[in-house]
Amino acid sequence: MLYLRLARGYRTLDLGRWLLTAAAAAVVAAFLLRALGRALGDPAGASLPRLIWCLPPLAAVSWLAAATARAVPSQRPERIAGLTAAGAGLNRIRALIAGETALACVLGSGSALLLFLVLRNDIAGPSLAADLGMGTPLPAAAPITLLALVPLVGGLAAAGAVRAPEHLPGRTARTAAVPAHGPLRIALPLGLTVVGTALELYGLRPGAAQDGRPIDLPAGLGSASAALLVGWSFAALGTALLTGPLLALTGRLLALGRPTPLRLLAGRGLTAQSDRLAGPLAVLVLTLAVVLTAARHWTGHPGTAEPLPVAEGVLLVGCAAGAVAARLVEVRSSRREVTAHLLGLGAAPGLLVGAVALRTLAAGTVLLVTGGLTALLASGALTA
Repeated sequence: MLYLRLARGYRTLDLGRWLLTAAAAAVVAAFLLRALGRALGDPAGASLPRLIWCLPPLAAVSWLAAATARAVPSQRPERIAGLTAAGAGLNRIRALIAGETALACVLGSGSALLLFLVLRNDIAGPSLAADLGMGTPLPAAAPITLLALVPLVGGLAAAGAVRAPEHLPGRTARTAAVPAHGPLRIALPLGLTVVGTALELYGLRPGAAQDGRPIDLPAGLGSASAALLVGWSFAALGTALLTGPLLALTGRLLALGRPTPLRLLAGRGLTAQSDRLAGPLAVLVLTLAVVLTAARHWTGHPGTAEPLPVAEGVLLVGCAAGAVAARLVEVRSSRREVTAHLLGLGAAPGLLVGAVALRTLAAGTVLLVTGGLTALLASGALTA
């Protein structure tokens, strides 16, 4: 009953967040049910690799659930303030948000299960018979056990992501500190990037194809040597970890010297929010780089693409983009008071819009550099 009362106060963003989580959970549930159908039709087949294919979408849904749940306290402070005034502590608020996320996952999983059962009722054609396990009895516990993973993982991820809400009655708001990127925080990702790039260049040298045994890649992506895979992994991790320091450095460069009000607002804002934006943006760029590189390989080698990896790639990009949107909403909500103070001091609305545009352009330039390097190294590993 409490969740129904909370749903009555949903706005467009709340409903979109809930429906997006439910849709992503439905797709992951469909992957799990496909693995179950394949296992029913071919008990002696490779069931473990099919379940392993479901782990990246499951991780993507948990990432989306965590990002959207973290944005709830700053997006709806009046709701959190009301719950706190009613006596709900941090653990109760976490449980409520986690339960709300788990309910969205239950709705998506239930919809996928209903469609799975309907298609098994002699409706699906021969092309889907193997995926549905038609002609074999379906144990009741099997789909329920598999589908319970999605709400469980989504709820736990949401509960772990919710932070202590600020701007509540009796609590003093903390001033956002400018993130400090020390030498170790910069040296580690920079070293990973340099070492990974050197390993990949070593794997691309003439005659490297005769060294060792190549590793067969999934999804029809051919094969690559261990040096190429390890090198690309190190370089991709290093560039992802460099996203935050690069965003902060770009913000400081914008405000360098005697900046205009536009440059000052854009630079200080980008520097202050670099840590918040770095994680979701790095995941989105890494996912896009991998998916675009795989799509380029499939286009150059017709007939190698498979439906399952393509669908998983679309889901991963969608969840990463949803997480970025949720973080942007969180950042915008956290800057609501700053924007109000600036408008009260006489700042023109066009100045604030221009600062947002300049900040977006600067962040996009950083992401083009990191994403381009990741995609370039991935393309080199696949074409070797």
